[in-house]
Amino acid sequence: MGRRRLGCLPALLGFILALLWISEVTKPTPLHVEIFDPRTPRRPMPQWSDESFVIEERTEAPADSMGTTFAVDRNGAWLTAEHVTHGCARVGIEQGGFARPVSRLVESREADAALVRGGVASDHALPLSDQMPPPGSVGYHMGFPGGQPTLVISELIGAARARRGTGEETQPVLAWAEHGRIPMGDGTLSGISGGPVFAEDGHVVGVNSAATDRRGRILTTAPDAMMRLVIASRAVGDRPVAYPFVDLADARARFESWLAQGVIRRIFCDVDDRPGQLTAGRPKR
Repeated sequence: MGRRRLGCLPALLGFILALLWISEVTKPTPLHVEIFDPRTPRRPMPQWSDESFVIEERTEAPADSMGTTFAVDRNGAWLTAEHVTHGCARVGIEQGGFARPVSRLVESREADAALVRGGVASDHALPLSDQMPPPGSVGYHMGFPGGQPTLVISELIGAARARRGTGEETQPVLAWAEHGRIPMGDGTLSGISGGPVFAEDGHVVGVNSAATDRRGRILTTAPDAMMRLVIASRAVGDRPVAYPFVDLADARARFESWLAQGVIRRIFCDVDDRPGQLTAGRPKR
């Protein structure tokens, strides 16, 4: 099938929340970034589908930005999208009105996913799965498009491939058709990047990566690629139980509960690591 162009999901903060970093006076420990790439010339990742997408990358200079992250281990391991953290001098997770800096990142080169640790613990963690749901099943995407907590309901189209920018390599993704939002709206989904997408059985089956507002398509990382990153990080030991969603009201209630518990939070990228720098709210490029 033909290629479809999608926009990245960087954050459109627009001065929604001016957060001071925790370390206003003392410079934090430098951010340590590790790269995980299971691909080799002899063993490339399988191509699942003839469906392909092109994710357009912005060409302007890097700027501070915001995305979504979610806890996958109570000791302080979080998943987000790789394009949310890539190129950042500092990365911080929202805690008590501040962006608390993290110390370590593991960024996948196979998929648009990154594991964040060394900053904020959580009382709860979300259950993960490496299994793709059947096409036609319902998905629940959670995060902060435009900086506001939003639940997006979709239907799985199936497995596909995505190429970011002008690169030759493709990434395995799941493609979803948007069916609705709570609260209702038709604005950009920028800022939901890095948030979880749940299958009907209650498992997280991917990380929100890109979307096209005109066609109503959402791309998420393939569940097996997400799990390869989690396993390689050796930072996730929790195995929480997944409970199937009863209906949309149940999904909404759980989202609100996870927000209140701090299981799903905003994550901030600071491209300038000077102490006292405000998260300015410009889109990440």
